[in-house]
Amino acid sequence: MKKAKFIALLFFAFLSACASGANRELSSNANAMMNTSVERGMSNAPTAQVSLNQAEQTQTAPTVVERKIIRNADLELEANAPEEAQAKITQIAESKGGFVVESTQSNSDVKATKRDTVAMIVRVPSAKFDEALNEIRQNASRVIVETVKGQDVTEEFIDIEARLKTQKALEEQFLEIMKRSNSVEDALNVQTEIASVRGEIEKVEGRKRFLENQASLSTIKIKLQSPTVFSANSSGFLYQLTQAFNTGFNAALSFVLFFVTVLVALFPILILIGLPIYFLRRYLLRKNQKQKLPSQIAREEIKVE
Repeated sequence: MKKAKFIALLFFAFLSACASGANRELSSNANAMMNTSVERGMSNAPTAQVSLNQAEQTQTAPTVVERKIIRNADLELEANAPEEAQAKITQIAESKGGFVVESTQSNSDVKATKRDTVAMIVRVPSAKFDEALNEIRQNASRVIVETVKGQDVTEEFIDIEARLKTQKALEEQFLEIMKRSNSVEDALNVQTEIASVRGEIEKVEGRKRFLENQASLSTIKIKLQSPTVFSANSSGFLYQLTQAFNTGFNAALSFVLFFVTVLVALFPILILIGLPIYFLRRYLLRKNQKQKLPSQIAREEIKVE
């Protein structure tokens, strides 16, 4: 009898140890949903599944990833023929496996100076970045401004990879629970969790694609402009005299317009305030004259007597 009791105690202790070990492997959210499923008769389901602890371990697992560097450049160049340089830069980008994103041309004639300007945005593979940059410089007569920037996004890329693995493992966990759900309520709850995880996966994958694109293709912004060319009539006494006359005429016209503007602004003030003051003053003067008239007449009569 004692031996049977001892065997029974050992059996119950073994079951308790197994149950505590299984509970430590599952996270709080998945464990709650699995316990609900077990209570509804799903205890006989297959035990092969991805635990959340294993998903969390993927964040700390060593991952070998090549360095991701985003390299961009801004160039302001001077070329004798900007349009020809534009065509050559387009050929350079295409020969390196890149392409032209945007290209615009403009002509300016300010203060008797003429200048042609071309603005371009090209993208080339990052492996050909330095080579393309050197060839672009060779098509200019002078480099006015050059800015090269590099951004290391390797750490962010590794973090994104780990987050992506975790979210996909969690999605598989919920899909496994979804297969074994016996009620509509459980299916809807699991479906909500799956939708949330899927949205996070798409967000992380979008950021990953963006970083891969920026790291694989470098962006070069180029501004080409011709040397400053003065107009033919920008020198000589007659031209300077004409410019002086135009400047004086514009100054006189500005003064007249300012004077007219002041008068127009003061006109309502003169009507609303000046006229009442004028009539009031006139009324007071007449009243004073009427009061002084009898006294003056009396004085004149006294003088006559």
